Amino acid sequence: MAEKIRPVRGMNDILPDEAAAWQHLETEARRVLEAYGYREIRFPHVERLELFARSIGEDTDIVEKEMYTFEDTGGEILALRPEGTAGCVRAGITNGLFRGQTHRLYYLGPMFRHERPQKGRYRQFHQVGVEAFGPATPDLDVEQILMARRLLQDLGVEGLTLHLNSLGKPADRRVYREELVGFLEARRDSLCETCQERIQRSPMRVLDCKVPTCQEAVAEAPEITDFLGEESRAHFDRLRALLDAAGVPYELNPRLVRGLDYYTDTVYEWTSDQLGSQATVVAGGRYDGLVEEIGGPSTPAVGFALGIERLLALVAPERVPEPHPSVFIAPLDAAVETDAMALAESLRDRGVSAWYHCGGGSLKSQLKKADRSGARLALVLGEQEQAEGTVLVRDLASGEQEALARREVEDHVVHRSS
Repeated sequence: MAEKIRPVRGMNDILPDEAAAWQHLETEARRVLEAYGYREIRFPHVERLELFARSIGEDTDIVEKEMYTFEDTGGEILALRPEGTAGCVRAGITNGLFRGQTHRLYYLGPMFRHERPQKGRYRQFHQVGVEAFGPATPDLDVEQILMARRLLQDLGVEGLTLHLNSLGKPADRRVYREELVGFLEARRDSLCETCQERIQRSPMRVLDCKVPTCQEAVAEAPEITDFLGEESRAHFDRLRALLDAAGVPYELNPRLVRGLDYYTDTVYEWTSDQLGSQATVVAGGRYDGLVEEIGGPSTPAVGFALGIERLLALVAPERVPEPHPSVFIAPLDAAVETDAMALAESLRDRGVSAWYHCGGGSLKSQLKKADRSGARLALVLGEQEQAEGTVLVRDLASGEQEALARREVEDHVVHRSS
């Protein structure tokens, strides 16, 4: 026997018993997002490395340490997408979407980062992503926050908290950065090695470090909201007023900075107290300069991402509908297979989910499989039924059964299935 080929670490198979939960989540996401006017967009899993270096930031951990990159046969340096926003923006620029119109877009699919695999965090992970392009006003930010909450609540997620911050404009951050670097340099020895490297390169990331000594060291750090310019202050105040009016409680979190360079003004996270240390379920914010940074026209934008694997851990199994057929068709011998298959196809033509049993077997063994399938009815055809022009219809819940004329069976099943 040949040696087994092992799966790539951190990249998981999704088996049929698990896929029902994925399908349920994806269906609910599409339903909620489309109710708010968002439309699906699909774009490649592979992009030029330059796209992510320019959008996410060359000095970020994602670009420096976590990207899956390779050189193709034409000599181009490509990368598997580590997040969806940059690819969505690139697709919008390529296809001329940003010409003054408002676009509400969403996507679902895998992302790739070479991180240390752990529960809820994998090297191939999946996201629902939402992006809106057009208005720079805070009502669009609030609409997305409400939309994310609605999806989480409809999926039955409990213990939700909204964390909120503003990063201001790039000019605001430059002033804040100087103040923060001075503060951190004075406490360099109290920081972990990673954060010491970040002081000059990406100082705001130090605020988000989960190492206890780092958290203690930055407890008195200056807060970026004290450095907001007039425009960003007005945006943040209006956003908070709209949330208050909508009855959405939130916690101001000056340590919430996000790990991507393109964010401006609003940043937020929805967390759940059901997830332990990996509490974030939805993360998002505004990125008004990204479209222009990638080569498009100046276009304000705001979006969020939802981690599917992490969210699935919060969806109760009883909320996930189990896929099962309406009828199970059991042919008892080869002589009736043609008629049994024709019956199955005719029922499917009328919208009935019909599972046809392939491979033969005794009546007893086929009825056991029918029970396991979750079907309401079993339709049994043998040589006797074929000769009499009948089909044996068995109610799998009660065990009651009756022989019906072949011409009556379809109407009977359609009625029972409606």
